[in-house]
Amino acid sequence: MIPSVTLSNGAKMPIVGLGTWRAGEGKVTEAVKVAISAGYRHIDGAYVYENEQEVGAGIRAMVDQGGVKRDDLFIVSKLWCTFHMPSLVRGACEKTLSDLKLDNLDLYLMHFPMGAKPGDNFFPADENNMLIPDGSNFLDTWEAMEELVDDGLVKAIGVSNFNKDQIEAILNKPGLKHKPVTNQIECHPYLTQEKLINYCHSKGISVTAYSPLGSPDRPWASIDEPSLLEEPKIKAIATKYNKTSAQVLIRFHIQRNVIVVAKSATPHRIRENFQVFDFELSEADMKTLLSLNNNWRGFDIKWASTHKDFPLNTEY
Repeated sequence: MIPSVTLSNGAKMPIVGLGTWRAGEGKVTEAVKVAISAGYRHIDGAYVYENEQEVGAGIRAMVDQGGVKRDDLFIVSKLWCTFHMPSLVRGACEKTLSDLKLDNLDLYLMHFPMGAKPGDNFFPADENNMLIPDGSNFLDTWEAMEELVDDGLVKAIGVSNFNKDQIEAILNKPGLKHKPVTNQIECHPYLTQEKLINYCHSKGISVTAYSPLGSPDRPWASIDEPSLLEEPKIKAIATKYNKTSAQVLIRFHIQRNVIVVAKSATPHRIRENFQVFDFELSEADMKTLLSLNNNWRGFDIKWASTHKDFPLNTEY
């Protein structure tokens, strides 16, 4: 059994998941099949990744082969910014379910707190290349997401890229029916997120880390940016345990009781990223990893920095 984190709704969320962002066309189905064969039970996707049909095909193939039961899998998707108007939420979720060929999701996240102008363009931008808002309020979007739980389309709802004040706004919302079960955020030794993680945990909200390896294949990555995988202190720790830097970076989250989503479309790396339950980082090594924090973000979402709900203007 893979270790899991128990969410506030009682569900168990496997602590390591397969990320599917930028897993190229034609590779995603295979990646999902390899992952499930390797023991993964948590698959993280999103509408905006434009590959949910392929993710669904991989899940379906493994279920049909009898390799796994649907109920043993934990499938996550995310509501994109252009569907924040409450009247659009259900249709967006139904499209994801039909692409995945599933009856329900284990978890549906609000991908970002910012609502954007509806339409076919995922990133509607003004003349300054800034996200065009839709005038929505994420509290109203949240109410529409709560209905998805009540109607059985999703078992739980959560948020992503939310700061403390934004989470607090949901928790303090009059008539709140379902509290967010997780906040999925960028997190790694260069961005340890200690205050936000402690806050979420204090409220019974789990944290899921994305970009645990720093997403070196991001299209906007620059050559001179810091590399977690090449960081000498991380490499030294990896050598000590006879593990790879990636395995150390994933294990780092597990030991903080943080769920972690690692993306790869390469079969041997998918398997390798899951071989993280047979060693434990010492307290000293955890301290070393935490000491690398410099608040560097691979995802600074500058394209939304003028939006009223831009989340990165506060300390945490």
